[in-house]
Amino acid sequence: MPEHVLMSEIEIITDGGRRRRWSAAEKLRIVEETLDERASISVVARRNGVAPNVLYRWRRLMLDGGAVAVSEDDDVTSNRTVRQMEDRIRELERQLGRKTLEAEILREALDKARSKKPTLLARSPLRDGFR
Repeated sequence: MPEHVLMSEIEIITDGGRRRRWSAAEKLRIVEETLDERASISVVARRNGVAPNVLYRWRRLMLDGGAVAVSEDDDVTSNRTVRQMEDRIRELERQLGRKTLEAEILREALDKARSKKPTLLARSPLRDGFR
């Protein structure tokens, strides 16, 4: 192959380096376009001037957390994760209750042992001169 064919000019088009800010309504409209089974996410992204990975992210956020997540551009905790956290909290509260009860029982036993100690010393043979 001739060298002049291998070395051709390449034109690079840039967007100016500015990020576009999308309103929540725009995001929702674009994501709703992707929910149609006939629409390809890549085609919808190209048509609206959005990077496909950004559109996939918006779509995942909306399906996971609804419109609030998309408008805030924030991650959402799934219901399953919330239930797991609530179960864990209940288990920890149960364990805390058990430990609190054990501490109260031990405190009462210690108080009773302290109250019996002086009476034992009062009747001790060592106190009465048996050394």
